[in-house]
This record gives sequence, structure tokens and C-alpha cells, in this order.
Amino acid sequence: MTSKQVKPLSGAVRTSAGAVRPLAGVRITGGLLHHWQRRNGTATIPHTIEQLRAAGNVANLSRLLEQDPAPYRGRYPFLDTDLYKTLEGLAYELGDGRAGKPVREFFEEVVGLLERVQAGDGYLNSFFQDPAAAKKPWEDLAWGHELYNLGHLIQAAVAAARRMGDERLLRVAERFADLVVQRFADEGVCGHPEVEMALVELYRETGLRAYLDLAAAFVDRRGSGQLKHSIFAGDYFQDHVPFRELPSVTGHAVRMAYLAAGAADVFLETGDRSLFEALERLWDDMVATKLYVTGGLGSRHSDEAIGDRYELPSERAYSETCAAIAVMQWAWRMFLATGGAKYLDVFERVLYNAYAVGLSADGRAFFYDNPLQRRPDHEQRSGAESGGEPLRRAWFTCPCCPPNIVRWMAQLADYVAAERDGALLVAAYTGARVEGTELGLVMESAYPWDGDVRITVERAPDGPYGLVLRVPGWARGAAVTVNGEPHAAQARDGWLSVERRWAAGDEVRLTLPMPVRAHGSHPYLDATRGAASLARGPLVYCVEQQDSPDAAVDDLMIGVPEIVNANTGRRDDAVVLTVTATAAPPPSAELYPELPLEQALPETTVTATFVPYFLWGNRGPEAMRVWVRTPYATHGKKAK
Repeated sequence: MTSKQVKPLSGAVRTSAGAVRPLAGVRITGGLLHHWQRRNGTATIPHTIEQLRAAGNVANLSRLLEQDPAPYRGRYPFLDTDLYKTLEGLAYELGDGRAGKPVREFFEEVVGLLERVQAGDGYLNSFFQDPAAAKKPWEDLAWGHELYNLGHLIQAAVAAARRMGDERLLRVAERFADLVVQRFADEGVCGHPEVEMALVELYRETGLRAYLDLAAAFVDRRGSGQLKHSIFAGDYFQDHVPFRELPSVTGHAVRMAYLAAGAADVFLETGDRSLFEALERLWDDMVATKLYVTGGLGSRHSDEAIGDRYELPSERAYSETCAAIAVMQWAWRMFLATGGAKYLDVFERVLYNAYAVGLSADGRAFFYDNPLQRRPDHEQRSGAESGGEPLRRAWFTCPCCPPNIVRWMAQLADYVAAERDGALLVAAYTGARVEGTELGLVMESAYPWDGDVRITVERAPDGPYGLVLRVPGWARGAAVTVNGEPHAAQARDGWLSVERRWAAGDEVRLTLPMPVRAHGSHPYLDATRGAASLARGPLVYCVEQQDSPDAAVDDLMIGVPEIVNANTGRRDDAVVLTVTATAAPPPSAELYPELPLEQALPETTVTATFVPYFLWGNRGPEAMRVWVRTPYATHGKKAK
């Protein structure tokens, strides 16, 4: 193995002068993100490796070396991807020196198996390579997921090459990709987008234009009638109209966001403006009408799909954890394309809410879907099907989310900072050391629990250089000092820029006030009309029945003044909110009573504690709500 320059996995773009470029020379050293990464290495990764062995993912490969292989284990043809996603995360852990011998042994074992079982022509898929497989390779592009498998293999391979200097997996991925370039030169597209991102990344790594051209072709072939639809109609696959003509994000949520992220990568390399115009239109429509307050995407369980505009039911929110990761991938690429802070605001909202909630506090159990409400009589499956957990599960029959969490957690440092000619852009706040750019610095912060950020310059260029700090959209009254002196510049378009001739030891302090906020919802959003959600900084909060001992959470009624005056406190290092609430009287027993109702019974005053949404579901299966009733109608107009 040879040492190689460390580059970020996603978005290592060959851009023109003045464009935003990702920065890989970052290491997270403190704060909540550091805690998450430590937990990933000490708990989630060992647990995932254990589950992959128990579920048969590793055996599915090793059996192909046998004369009379045992049957394929698992229901789905894409289970190799769970190994690939895990390998991608392990490449970061091993490359950054965060992993020990057991992780190295697993990595070596799986890479060795992949090298040995790959077919002579480069094909690699443990489901379809089985002589007893019910289908032949490439027979069912809609549901076979073969190109989806290739995509995750490529991403793991590129990560290993960049982070570890290990190109063995890259050679495996290139052989498979070369076969795909030949096989799909003129027609064909995968039912599950993902390979588009990976092929662009492989182009960035190798410089071979054929990979980029195929990624662009896959984006353009959607909606052209080349994919045979079964079970679901074309919109489920984003295949009913060409991508540039999609009126809104639609269909399977993970597929949609992966496709958009891949299209964004194609734009970053080709500059195809019509592609970007479609991406921008789809993004703005999604944020305005189809994202949950947590940043979750997908409101339908039946087909894991995005619903209609404003179709955002709390208790039926699907908001798959994989969709959260896909939205962040799309958001980051839109930021690289534009430098727009609004994309990072969504990235951050998803990171701390819709993504973080997918993993238990101990790092060994998961949510697949992420509702914003749990009713007190909700039936929770238990026993063998759920692994015995009351809410979160140790593993799934379709285990796409756990290894996706592993890989994303391992690479969070790639999304802390970026650079532009003459400036360093700080996109996320956490304890971190930023290197690999002209301005080297150390950042210290307890974010997201408070908004104080201290940045110390360790290395400075000879001339003037810009330090550009993101001011989140929720922040009001952000202030900056440089060496203790107030900095006069005001935030513009979500950024606050400090440009000067720096010296080692210079200190910048950023203060982002974090009052408690009350959020309503659009009047077309029927599910939460007349309700409010609580937020502080980037965190959305919820109330669990355990923290409302004197009233059912469904009966809590809280006014906006009570919300914004909530008391903040600490519980297990997390900031929690204690709110004075009204316990509404018992409602009419009729499901649809005639209005107006008779005079209500007297109300009682109670207190309730709200916890960060990402921490719910760690104490048992009781009721939970993000949205609570208020005495206000939508948009703050007091109800009469």
C-alpha cells in the first residue's frame, strides 16, 4: 500500500477558480459530534460487524468459494451493500487511526473475499452469482439493485484508497465498473439510483471520463421508458418523466434524494445549467412543502414514499434514516455548487434530528422509520422480529439503515469546512482541528448545546485571508470578536466574513444566541394545524410521557409565551426544556362533536420537560409528541 493524499469522499470536485471546494484536512476533537464518533467506533461498528456475521452477509460471499454452495441467506438481492457501507465507514476509522485489530481483521477478511469471488468479467453480486439464483444477472433492473450494489462498492473503494492508501478494493470496483460501462453504453438504468454519485466519484479518483459520462446518461435515461415497472408505477422510481421535468420530489424517498445528489454531482463536473435549474427548483419545493420540521423526508409507509405537498402526518411519518442521509448528501452538493448557506441549514437540521434519532443512545439499536408522534395505544412489535427491544431494533430484515449510519458517522469531519480561493468557510461548529488549507485553526465549541465558538489560528498565510463563518437561519443577533475586539461586519446571506492578515495565536469568538423558539406550520399542513413545536439552536424537541407525569402528552396545551420562556436545564449532558403547560380538560367522547362545544371544564397547570428529539425512545414505549396543542390557531392568531 502507498500513502495517498487524503480527500473527502463526496464532492471532491474539479471546480473552476472561486468555486467552493470540500476540505478533508479536518479532525473532530470535541463536542457532541466527537461523542457520536467515539460511540460509532466503540459500540455501533462492533455491533454492526456482529450482526453482519449473524445475518449471513459475510457467509453469502464465502459460500461462493465452495463446490456446492449453501443457499443465499436473506430476502433481498442487495445485502452486499451492507458490507460495502460498513467497509466505507471502516476506511475512515482505520485511516484516521480510530480503529483497532478486530476492525482491521474484518476489513481484511471482507476485502479478501471480494477479490476472490469476483467473476472473471468483473461482475460481483453474491445473490446473482449463486448458481441456484432464481434470476440471471441484469434480468430485473427495476428490483435487482445490481447497479445500486456497484455504487456502494465504489464508494467504499474510493474511501479505502483515499483514507488508507489501500487500492485493492478500488481495483475490484474498477473491474465491475468497466463491465457496467460496456454493458450499459447505450441503454438501461437501475431501479434504485445511487450509482450515479459513485460513478462521478470514481471519475474524480481515476480521471476516466467514461464513468462521468455513464453517470450523466443514467440521470438522463430516467423517464425515457427504459425501466420496466412492476409493483409500483413509474413515479415510485422517478421514472415517469425525465428528471429535468419532475414537478416535485416524488416517489421512494431514498431513491429520490440519491438521484438528486447524483445529478448534482454530474452538474458539479459538467456545468449543465438545465440540470442545476431542475435541482434548485426541486430542492426549494421540497423544503417549502415536503420536509418534516425535523428534516425528515417521506410521509408514506406503503411505498416508503414522499407524499403530496403538505402531506406530513406526525404519527405516520416514515422519514427513513437512509433518506435523512440522502438529503444531507444532496444538501452538501448544492452548497458546493452555490456556496449557499441555506443548504447547510437543512443539512444541519437533518443531522441533529432526522438522522441522529435513527441511533439509540448506546449505539446498538436503531430506528428505520422516524415518526414525530407515538400514541399511547400504539402496538409495538416485540420478540424475535424486533430483537426484543421495546422500541428500537438491534437489526432489520432489510438492514440498510444501520451500516448507513456507520459510514456517515465516520465521515462527519468531511462536512465541517470548505474552502474558496482566499477564504476558509466554516460550515459546522464542533471541536475540531482544521488543516490542509492556508489557514490552519483549532475550533472549540459545545455546540449544539450552546452557541459559543472559539477559533484559534495555528498557521497563517503571508497575506490577507478570509475566515467565513456560517450564521444559521435560526440565529438572531450573532456577534463576532477578533482578539477581544468587536467585529463590525454583519451576516449576509447566512455568512459572516472576517478578512485580515492573520497571525498564529489570533482568536475569533462567535456567539450565536440560542433562545427557545416556537414554530407553527403552514395552514395547508392539516396534521399540525393549531399546534406548535419547540426548538433551540438546531435541535427540535419532543415530550415523552415519562416527562409529563401530571397530564397525558395528548392533553398538553402550551402557548407561545410559555414556550419561549421555557427553563433550560441539563440531563445526561443534554440540554432539556421545562415548560409550564395547561392540561386541557377531557375532550368530548364523540369523535366528531357538533360545534360550538359547550363551555370547557376548568384547566389545570402542569409542567412538562422536553428532550431533544434525537434522544426519544431510549426509555421505553410510551407516548411522544413533537407537535403540541396551543391556544393559538395557525400563524399565531389566537383562537376564539
